[in-house]
Amino acid sequence: GLAAGVAVLLIGACFVEFGATPRAFIAAFFVSALVAVCATDLERRIIPNRIVLPATAVVFAAQTALAPERAFEWAFAGIAAASILALPLLIAPGGMGMGDVKLALLLGAMLGRYVWVALVVAFLAAFVAASVILLRHGAEGRQRSFAFGPFLAVGAIIALLAGERVAALYVS
Repeated sequence: GLAAGVAVLLIGACFVEFGATPRAFIAAFFVSALVAVCATDLERRIIPNRIVLPATAVVFAAQTALAPERAFEWAFAGIAAASILALPLLIAPGGMGMGDVKLALLLGAMLGRYVWVALVVAFLAAFVAASVILLRHGAEGRQRSFAFGPFLAVGAIIALLAGERVAALYVS
């Protein structure tokens, strides 16, 4: 179906961006996991532990095997991203799901120093979506919710395939 087609396109994009390298294979696995997570989150409003937790372990192990000197970066990025998404849970329980927090851990394990690009893109896109909901439904829109996993996935894919270029726009 649609998810399989999206996965094939994203896997192809990984090999175009990184060539036939170990990094491309890790990235292909990562985007495949993101597609599975998105499909489930959109359909059932849940990010399954059985996908995101093993994917995080595989990605972190593969990244560390490929470049052990960056292991701290990936671990720190994952913990930092998960912590940022856990903050709303402390302020307003129910606003953000624990699945989103665990997904942020996976994003950090893959994206390292560019995880912030994924988070910024995700929050900006979600802000636009929330604004549209509020404009269409008024005060009643404040009671509506939407799956945040797909926004994180889109941010992650942008960060994966163009993180250095996007970061350069912000830094320069």
